[in-house]
Amino acid sequence: MRGADSTGVVPCRNLSLDLRSRTHIMGILNVTPDSFSDGGRYTSTRTAVERAMEMVREGADLIDIGGESTRPGAERVTLEEELARVVPVVKALVAEGLPVPISVDTYKAEVARQAMEAGAHIVNDIWGFQGDPGLQQVALDFGCPVILMHNRRETAYADFIPDVLDDLRRSVDIALQAGVRPDHIILDPGLGFAKTMEHNLHLFSNLHRIAELGYPVLLGASRKSFIQKTLGRSAQEVLEGTAATTALGIAQGCSIVRVHDVAEMKRVALMTDAIVRGGKSYG
Repeated sequence: MRGADSTGVVPCRNLSLDLRSRTHIMGILNVTPDSFSDGGRYTSTRTAVERAMEMVREGADLIDIGGESTRPGAERVTLEEELARVVPVVKALVAEGLPVPISVDTYKAEVARQAMEAGAHIVNDIWGFQGDPGLQQVALDFGCPVILMHNRRETAYADFIPDVLDDLRRSVDIALQAGVRPDHIILDPGLGFAKTMEHNLHLFSNLHRIAELGYPVLLGASRKSFIQKTLGRSAQEVLEGTAATTALGIAQGCSIVRVHDVAEMKRVALMTDAIVRGGKSYG
């Protein structure tokens, strides 16, 4: 294992994620008015901080803050607007003494830089270092982990799973060549991004192949449209579908699950870990 699992620990500036004994829960905090599931609920700094603290009480091991919706059809957000949404929340959470790492979900280098300066710990890039090249320098300047998500600008694949694996390898190569440490790299399969519903379902039976690349895998399936379409339910009505993806992802080697429903998915992870990790304690 070339990534964090060689030691089981991802260093996060002044904190760390110890992935050796249990699956970690990433709580989603969208500080946007138009996210597909919870847009508009946490647009003030006060409500965002309250929700982050609530998720930690529910069992979140890290918090992922997003200031721009990446759902299909969402409007692009200016740099100034994204900074105004994200940075005050990061500063407030640091001031409140949030005890877990803060991840910033952005593809803009300047947002990542100012969030790191404010005290964030992780850069979560939906373009896997194949978008804004400035993100590589931010990762180096702050010595922070990076989440490299699979994405592309079209859904045309010559051979779907091998193409996804090749795209992720390219992201890893870009990071390593830039000087990012192997134990600072986390991979995300990019469910819902440049993939049809059939692609997403097929990818689920091959998540183990992404884990075999040698880096911790973060799974972000919570409430996504392929679950909604499969069940014929809205984003707020697919808790069971998200639970199924969480359990299947953990069973195939995913180390972190990015979810809206922290308390419920914590329990799913506890049960799944008890099975797949040989009964090791979760807490």
